[in-house]
This record gives sequence, C-alpha cells and structure tokens, in this order.
Amino acid sequence: MLWKALFILVAWQHCCHGETLTMKLLQHWDTNWEGQFTVPLQSNVLGWELKINFSVPVSGIQQWDGEWLVKDPKGKYFVLLNKVDKGYHAAGTTLKIRMMGKFSGSTPPTATAEFTDLTGDTQTVPPVHIPSGQQHTDYNYEEVLVKSLLFYEAQRSGKLPANNRIPWRGDSALGDQGANGEDLTGGYYDAGDHVKFNFPMAYTTTMLAWGYLEWKDAYTQSGQHQQILDAIKWPLDYLLKCHVAPHELYVQVGDGGQDHGFWGRPEDMKMPRPAFKITESKPGSDVAGETAAAMAAGSLVFKHINATYANILLTHAKQLYEFATQFKGKYSDSVSAAAGFYRSGDYQDELGWAGAWLYEATGENTYLADAEANRVSGAGWGDSWDDKTTYTNVLLYKLTKKDIYKTDVEATFTDWMPGGTLEYTPGGMAYRLQWGTLRYTVNMGLAAMMAADAGLHAKQYRCWALSQIKYALGDNPAHHSYVVGFGANAPARPHHRSSSCPSMPAPCGWDEQKNPGPNPHTLYGALVGGPGKSDDYKDDRNDYVKNEVACDYNAAWQSAIAGVIHLALQQKLPTDCS
Repeated sequence: MLWKALFILVAWQHCCHGETLTMKLLQHWDTNWEGQFTVPLQSNVLGWELKINFSVPVSGIQQWDGEWLVKDPKGKYFVLLNKVDKGYHAAGTTLKIRMMGKFSGSTPPTATAEFTDLTGDTQTVPPVHIPSGQQHTDYNYEEVLVKSLLFYEAQRSGKLPANNRIPWRGDSALGDQGANGEDLTGGYYDAGDHVKFNFPMAYTTTMLAWGYLEWKDAYTQSGQHQQILDAIKWPLDYLLKCHVAPHELYVQVGDGGQDHGFWGRPEDMKMPRPAFKITESKPGSDVAGETAAAMAAGSLVFKHINATYANILLTHAKQLYEFATQFKGKYSDSVSAAAGFYRSGDYQDELGWAGAWLYEATGENTYLADAEANRVSGAGWGDSWDDKTTYTNVLLYKLTKKDIYKTDVEATFTDWMPGGTLEYTPGGMAYRLQWGTLRYTVNMGLAAMMAADAGLHAKQYRCWALSQIKYALGDNPAHHSYVVGFGANAPARPHHRSSSCPSMPAPCGWDEQKNPGPNPHTLYGALVGGPGKSDDYKDDRNDYVKNEVACDYNAAWQSAIAGVIHLALQQKLPTDCS
C-alpha cells in the first residue's frame, strides 16, 4: 500500500460563499484513494454544500457527512449536501469531510471544491417611509408596521406569489385538501409550527381588517396599503375554500401531534395532513361565528376595491352566521384534534361579535338585535382568539352609543389599569397569563385605543395603551425589544421552525432546534410571547412559553401600531402621560 500526502487546503479566513478548498489526499493504493476537505469555522454553521471538481474520473465514492445532489456520469463533478444530522458545527471548530473511492488511470485524483455555508440570510427589509408632518414619536412605528407585515408573509402556506419577499420561504403544503378532494391550500401557518388552525386564523383576519378600517391612513401614509390588503386577503381566500357548503366548514388542516414531532421547514413536510370540519351534527358556533366576522369585516375592506369579491365574502359570512346560530356547539367538542391546542371556552361571545360585524356590513337591524342579545356582559377578562367580550362591547358602543356597553368597557379597563385587579410586573406590564403575556396586554391595548376613538376617556385609554406598546418595544427594565428584528436586544431565537433552518436546499432537523446561536433567518416583525411576571426573559428557542410567535399574537399588535401612527398623523398622540 502506498501512502502519499498532498498539500493542505488553501488558507480559509471565514466560511462564506465561493471560497475554494483543496482536497488533501490521505492515501492511495492500486486504483483506490482517500481524501479530506477541511474547513475551519469562524461562525456557527447550520447547513453546507460542497461542489467538487476532480482532476480525473472517480467512482464509487463513500462518505459519511452528506447526500449527493449531483453525481456526474463522467465522474469529475459532484455536489454534496450535508445530512440532516451533520449540518450544525459550532464556531471555532473544524469541519472535516472525508471520502474515498476509485480512480481511473495511473494518477490519483486531486480536487478543488467550493464550500458554501447555507446558514446565512439574504432577506432585505424594504425602506421605511415616515410621512412628512407627522407628530414626532419616540419609536419608529412605521418600521414596526412594515416588519409585522413581513411576519405574515413568512407564515404563508400554499403557492407563493411572484412578489414573495421572504427568500427563505417557498411553495408548501400544495396537497392540502378536504375529505372529498376540496382544495384547502393557502392560509397562514399558525405559529412556529405548520398546522392551519382556522379559529385563531379567522380571529387574526378580523383584527387586521378592524385596524385597517379604523386607521387606513396609517397604511396609506406609511406606504403599506397594498401590503395590508394582501395580508388580509391571503387568509380570506383560504377561508372561502374551507366553506364548502352552507353548513360545512373545514376548521383545521394538519395534525398537531404529528406536526410537533417534526422540526423543519413546511416545504419539507412529508407527514399526513388530515383536514377536519364542522357540520350540522358536529357544530362549531365559535369558529363559524369568527369566520363570519372575518368575512363580514373583509367585505368592508374590499367594498370599494373589489365589489365582486366583497359580495362573495358577505354571502359566505351570512351563511356561516346562520350555521353558527342554528346549530350551536363548541367546535373543540366536535373536532378533538383542535381540543389540545385551541380549546374553545364558549361560543356566545363569537355570536355577538359576528352579529355586530354583520350589522356594520349590512345595516340590517336583525344582526344588531342578535349581537345585543348574544354579547357577553360585564368586565372583560382579556380578549384573544377565544374571547371577544371587550371587543364586542367596544364595537357595539361605537355603533349604538348605549350606556350599557360604555359601562362594561369602563369596568374592563378599571380592572386592567393600574390600581385595578390585574397584577403588574415591576417594569409596568399588565400581567394576565403566563403563556403569551404580551399578547393579552397588547390585545387590550388595541381595545383601549378603539374605545378612545369611540369617545371613551381618550387620553387615559390612549396613554395606557401606549405604555403597554412601549413596554414591548423597549420601555422595560432590561430595555428589551420583544419584536424580532426591531430595536435593541431584540429576540434572535424565536421558537419558529422555518426561520431556524438553514437556507434551502440544506436539510433541517432537531439539531437546528438545539442550535444555541440565533435563527439563521430573521423572522422580522414577530412579537414573541414575552417576559414573566418579574420581567424575566431569556432569548431561548427552547422556551416556547416566552419565545413562541403566532399569527394571533401579531394581529391586535399590528392594528394597535397602525392606531399609534394614525394618532401621530393627526397630531393627537398623547405627550403628557405621566
């Protein structure tokens, strides 16, 4: 056996695209060879690709680190992509890629290779437009708005449009369908996973539409008018597909258990994606009501933009409302697959909420009477995808100006504001629940801003809402921004599968979930769950309580940010809130 060493690879300062490596020939005998490429790493690597050019034809290559993307029949050009469990390598270590095979001729092969680190992010953020003459603000709320809209684009399922602005996302879940082959592609992935839960998705749609309808100027003047319309229409198109008959509505695509057992991109999913629906015998007044509300609000959004589309939405909204009121029940009692993730507490609040939106969309008094009969009275616990108590009372007060709704809204914020029954963190965040702490406070912040615009305690409610919004942006003891990609000390490790993966085509798996470094792709605009009751927070992907992101987390948040921009445009932003 003959041993022959060649030269070690060229100097490598840091791993980046286009650098050339030289293979070190470890040994060769007869027509056999063994070689190694060596890559010192200055930063964490989550995925890599090696494009190899051999000097002579080789064959029968054995290696243990990757999968072959390209194998030249002539035996001279090969492309190797790391295996799913061979992608992560920490900064300061050395990646060694060893291989062996046979060669043709009398001279053993030499080889050069281009090593590509697939970890990096090529996404760019569009320029932020601050309207001239706008009242000065202490945070760049236009930037927050722009980035929140990018978050929704990152959550898209289905066939992506030609103007997709998220380069690390591609078409996914193109096989989503109902039991009879109905096309159920599209919509938003719920959170850091890949299930489409329609209840929080419909809520998200309603809240985005509400903010647009109230504060359209914020989007127009910030240059985001088309982007918000796209963000609202994307889920509406999907929800229309889900309503396959007057009394049949698909309410979930994907199995939560199987989905949560997979850490990777939606583009790489191979698990079954069952679809679940509600029917007359398995009703769901809550999700049908919320979907009706989303479509009624959507009809108002598109009324003067695309009247045909608006009419389609309103027709479906009416049918869904009739379904929700005639066949009553909680959807999570009918669809057990949803119960472990988005269990409904009740459906009466959704019936009141949907009735109010249908009244606003149609002007028909029957819907108003229903809304007033079904609305939940008293102080609101905290509105969310599952509770529309305060939202409905605010909307009904706006529509009727009746004192009964005013009284309940005031009681809600007496509880929520300092001095009420709600606990506050030392840094000033209203603390309702451990899971998604910021979700609840910004949801109620939006409700306060809507109530203020309706004429209730304008300065007090706006000041309180601003205090909670500013807490999330950095006015907190640790000076953390809790919005990914915005401000100081922003979260870099959200619990989000797709953004934690290296660039395609590198595989992704549980190594990426365990990666101690930042997510390789910035999930711009995502509001994380937030700190604990002592303002405690750690930017840790594995802590999904504090670092989960979700479409419903950003919905009222984005609309509240639009409200702040609107006030600044109107020179009405409170400046003396102390």
